[in-house]
Amino acid sequence: MDTVYYLIQNMLPIAIPLLLVALGGMFSEVGGIINLALEGIMLFGAFFGALFVYFIQDSGMNPQTILLLGMVVAAVAGIIYSLLLSFASITMRADQTIAGTALNMLIPAVVLLFSKMFFGSDGVTTNVSFYIRKIPVLGDIPILGELFFQKTYLTVVIGLVFMIISVIIFYKTRFGLRLRACGEHPHAADSVGISVTKMRYLGTSISGFLGGIGGFFYSVGVMDGNVNGHTGVAGFGFLALAVMIFGQWRPGKVFFAALFFAFLRTLAYSVELIPFLNNLGIDRTYYKMLPYIATMVVLAFTSKNSKAPKAEGIPYDKSLR
Repeated sequence: MDTVYYLIQNMLPIAIPLLLVALGGMFSEVGGIINLALEGIMLFGAFFGALFVYFIQDSGMNPQTILLLGMVVAAVAGIIYSLLLSFASITMRADQTIAGTALNMLIPAVVLLFSKMFFGSDGVTTNVSFYIRKIPVLGDIPILGELFFQKTYLTVVIGLVFMIISVIIFYKTRFGLRLRACGEHPHAADSVGISVTKMRYLGTSISGFLGGIGGFFYSVGVMDGNVNGHTGVAGFGFLALAVMIFGQWRPGKVFFAALFFAFLRTLAYSVELIPFLNNLGIDRTYYKMLPYIATMVVLAFTSKNSKAPKAEGIPYDKSLR
């Protein structure tokens, strides 16, 4: 039972960044914009969030308050960086795949350059521990509290809250309906007075908001508050894209897909706790490959039944209506 607790408590801080970034990609793509820049947005948000923590870590402020403030900084950074993709893809009608790839390649170099110039290292290193032994109220719930809300991070609760908000926005609001219309039939949406350009900018900005927070939560829950220009976010942005596709651009399915991939990654670092796997004598490196191998397998089997938005990746041209 202790092994189960350990796996779940270590899986959730990994699943939450994947969930948030995948939800961000979903909002962008259901609006019609392919967001391959999620990796760059994550690193941009993580870097500025960690940079903020670095400058106020000795202020004596409560660590959880610092986390919340850092989250806000990361969210703003993510929105700003996503606007570069919006401008290129929506206003300039550039190829969305190339624009996203360029943004992914840009930010690791910027992080390395800035870190070398000001810190003499490859990234930002903080000394604040955001680990929390028990989340108030939730941690006292029998069994569930011990499983999900003890020996964890506040990021888990925040991520679940964002998940609920995303479901409400996606299915229960006029904005969600209009955004999906712009990704499926943008000309039909335009014909009833919906501004496709505005909706796509908003969808991509939400993507930047969630992607920036996801990047910061990755640095908190996986990297202990540190950001490195060389390792970046270890491909989590691309893994989040796989989670989004596996989840068929639907919040509920994306949630379970994030848990699945996070479980595989947690398993890779916990092999010695599972006698059956440990006795196989397989090098841990192979287990670390599991999430990425699973990504390729899942995409290979689900691509034919993909329910991607019909107008995804196609620049909107009003004159073609």
